[in-house]
Amino acid sequence: MVVTQENVAVNGSRRLSPQEIADVLRDRIRAGDLKAGDRLPTQAELAEEFGVERGTVRQALRALQDDGLLSNVSKGSPPRIAEPPASAGNEPQTTMVGLAPRLADAFSAPHVRVDAACLTAETLMLALGEPVRLIHEGRIRPESIDVRILLPSRDINLAFPVPVDGRGDDDPVHERWLAQRNAQVHVLQHNLRALRSSHGIDVRVAFRALPFTPPIKLYLLNGVEALIAYYMVTRREEEMADVTLDMYDALGSDSLLFSFEKRTGQRDAAFVEQSQKWFDALWETITTDLTLS
Repeated sequence: MVVTQENVAVNGSRRLSPQEIADVLRDRIRAGDLKAGDRLPTQAELAEEFGVERGTVRQALRALQDDGLLSNVSKGSPPRIAEPPASAGNEPQTTMVGLAPRLADAFSAPHVRVDAACLTAETLMLALGEPVRLIHEGRIRPESIDVRILLPSRDINLAFPVPVDGRGDDDPVHERWLAQRNAQVHVLQHNLRALRSSHGIDVRVAFRALPFTPPIKLYLLNGVEALIAYYMVTRREEEMADVTLDMYDALGSDSLLFSFEKRTGQRDAAFVEQSQKWFDALWETITTDLTLS
């Protein structure tokens, strides 16, 4: 009798599955060990390396091809590592335009991890509407969603937004920012946690308070992509309760969003890894519990 479901080799050791082989090769591509245009080893060489049949290797290669990582997958010569797609998604776009499709792609993974550091949660809150909609439509179905967000503490003197004439004992600009931050956090939490009851998805949402004003907004998606945009400070006016607020503020939704992906080479891979380390260090050290009251 041939044992197939347990995927056991003749010597009793467990053989790697096609998905596990694909994951190993995917990691080599993302780390830059295999670069765009390089040929993979032959199917026979890969089968020998991983101790599996050629059919298992072919399934792994098809999975990588479906992910857009390989080209020229055929029975002839070994496939090549595909060039990064020259699509509009790789060109800088405004944060409001560029973030939603990136999040939708990230949410197609079985286990979703999103880390964000920003001044407010407005752009992230709005952009998450796209993957949430796709989940409700049944087009994607992650098993788990883990979101961590760093936002400025309510107790610090923000660099921006600030009144042009300086702060006084009463700072309506700060109170306006705080009210917006808290409202956006509540909406974001509600929309994500509702997926737990509606679709049985394991959802975790956590917030920490930064002791400084972030000069950039950073989004880290599944540990493989980093998106960064600069806050451009400008002077503007806004009506609030019959009072005109003259302030220095940053309109982050209009900032250009730059993408760095591990799969595109060593430089981008290093940027993603360092950005993740930077975020993790802040989360675990100098940040505090976020106070919404």
